[in-house]
Amino acid sequence: MDDPLVGGDLGYGVSPLFATDDGSSGALNLPFEIRWFDRSYSTFFLNNNGNITFESPLGDFTPEPFPVANQPMLAPYWADVDTGSGPLPGGGNQVWVMSPNENTLVVTWDRVGYFSENTSKVNTFQLALYKTDSNGSFDAEFRYQQLQWTTGDASGGFAGLGGVRAQAGWDAGDGRNWQVLDGSLTDDVLNLVNTTNVLGGEKGLFRFSFNAGQLPGSTASNPILPVFDPDEVEAGWDFTFNVTAVDQMIFIDPDVATGYTYTIETPDQFFTSVLLPEGLGDGLYTIEVWDGTQYVTEVLNAEGGTVYSFGSAVTLFRVTGIEPEANLDPTDPYAFVTGLTFSSTGTTSMSQIPIITSITAPVPEPETLALVVAGLFVVWRCQGRHSHCLVP
Repeated sequence: MDDPLVGGDLGYGVSPLFATDDGSSGALNLPFEIRWFDRSYSTFFLNNNGNITFESPLGDFTPEPFPVANQPMLAPYWADVDTGSGPLPGGGNQVWVMSPNENTLVVTWDRVGYFSENTSKVNTFQLALYKTDSNGSFDAEFRYQQLQWTTGDASGGFAGLGGVRAQAGWDAGDGRNWQVLDGSLTDDVLNLVNTTNVLGGEKGLFRFSFNAGQLPGSTASNPILPVFDPDEVEAGWDFTFNVTAVDQMIFIDPDVATGYTYTIETPDQFFTSVLLPEGLGDGLYTIEVWDGTQYVTEVLNAEGGTVYSFGSAVTLFRVTGIEPEANLDPTDPYAFVTGLTFSSTGTTSMSQIPIITSITAPVPEPETLALVVAGLFVVWRCQGRHSHCLVP
């Protein structure tokens, strides 16, 4: 027999904000304590405008580009949400929170409209937090079911579009550590419903791991996951992150291939070194740098686990030599973790495109993730981790 529904008739939990424009809740208890970089939190503030914060409520309706000083936050869709006209017939235009068990928190913005009290276009998205260890480690997930508007009227928008568009991502509040999702502050933010950073995951699903306060990308065991369209995996993966020091190594993780091409898309930013994984095939790779007309071999038989510094400014290079016989499992989110350093600090955008080689050996197909029960959003019936998520 299924477990009983949690959270009332709609299965979303409770709605502590009621009908409001820029309202916030008081301090709400987290079901578990989280470690957020050098700080720990046991409470949070639920803000109507598409985010939660940990130091104080946030009523700002126009998103500020990260980083936002002294305001740690998780923002699945920071924009001018306006639920002041009250619930829609049959539900919707409300913000809900629930804790179905001691290891999970879920916040749902259900068919919410935009300022001023306009519900001609509505958005549905979620934030879920999962305890992963007793040391404060947790996973955060953003889930997008429907995105029709980007901007409230007071943020320069017209009919829900234009002006200062929504921003999605997380900010440590320390002025150094933050990440935005591709498309933020542009019209392309609506495309979050069609992309993911979870290999084998459903469209609209994004996951971030915070291990004992360490941010994604800081270690090979917790790389920044790429954003990609599941229907166009071979087109490559996109990454956007913040470089806080020129010697800071950022670890990124794509899907499988026999090689990869790495391209910087930020002006005046360059790759300065690369660290490739050990224990893959014969553990040797070829690193080639684009000189403007052709690829030139930079390192022949580069060993995995060794940092190789580039001798000149490099915006495009490729790595080859991954044996097809290695048969990297495409369901493994840590199949080919690459460490990179950069020439300067600041927001950095790059892409990584796989070099595909046809092989006769079978390659495992991605399995359906346990967290997806009946599509991206489902009513909570199972109480276990990753068996959620609320929108029928």
